This record gives sequence, C-alpha cells and structure tokens, in this order.
Amino acid sequence: MRLRHSAAALCGALALTATLASPASAATGDFGYRFVGIGGDQQWITLHDPVNASCVTLAEAADPGSSEPAFAPHNDTDEFAVVFTGPDCTGESWTLRPHGSPTTDLLKLRSVVFVAPYA
Repeated sequence: MRLRHSAAALCGALALTATLASPASAATGDFGYRFVGIGGDQQWITLHDPVNASCVTLAEAADPGSSEPAFAPHNDTDEFAVVFTGPDCTGESWTLRPHGSPTTDLLKLRSVVFVAPYA
C-alpha cells in the first residue's frame, strides 16, 4: 500500500515540476536594433522570438557610463515592444507596434519589454 502512495506522490511531483519548468511565452518574430561596436563600426543585432513581459537590457548598450545607446529598433514581432532610454526598462519610453516599420537612427534605446496586444 505504501508503494502505491509513494508512486502516486512521485507522479504528482513530476507533473508539477513539468508544469513549472515549461518555457515562458515568447513574442513570435524578430526584434532588431543597431549599435556602435568597440571599433566604432555599426553592427546589427536580432532577437529571435524574445521572451515577453520580461525586461531585456541590451548588453551592447547596458552601461550609460561606457557605451552609446542602441538605435533604430525594428519590431517585427507579434507583440508591442516598449523601448526605454535607460537600462532595466527605466527612463523615457516609446511603444512600437507589432510588425511595424523600421524606426530612424534618432530613436535610442538601452532596454525593451514585449507586451501582448490584448494584455
């Protein structure tokens, strides 16, 4: 009898673990931006299917004291992208619509968060 209860408890624990370990939802599509590299040349980064509802600080532009902000973001995901002038989703913000057109070089950013259109 104890073996049956132990097996049932183990199956329940495994089911709970599998539920908790499921991946976070993600925006479908690509989000790209440009930045100036160490050598002074412009580079392009693309985030494929980025996680939504979680702030993403752009590593290439994370430190306002030692790096220029990224610029010219292009949101080609199915979610709204809210871009921020500061790291950790701080500072001024702009919202880019899903599958929008590329922005100009004048739009600067250091972090972004993706938000579902109907959230």
